[in-house]
Amino acid sequence: MRIKRKTRIGYVVSNKMDKTVVVAVETAKRHPLYKKTFKRVTRYKAHDEANKCTSGDRVRILETRPLSGQKRWRVVEVITKGEVVEVKPQDIA
Repeated sequence: MRIKRKTRIGYVVSNKMDKTVVVAVETAKRHPLYKKTFKRVTRYKAHDEANKCTSGDRVRILETRPLSGQKRWRVVEVITKGEVVEVKPQDIA
């Protein structure tokens, strides 16, 4: 019997490493005493074999075996491409 693997949906916040992206997943939690809902952001390092993800992309990641010291997730699909505007220092002045 195969165990169903966890999936998460989040946004790519960094793609500076080779074949690795950092995905921020936001979850809503409820405080046990005060019942107020607050957001918690968890960052996962995920394997991106084709280096197709860029910052701002919304992606689905899947739990997998350990691929390195910190990578335990891999990118399954890019849901939407992000709109990230690159600003050069000479454009600011």
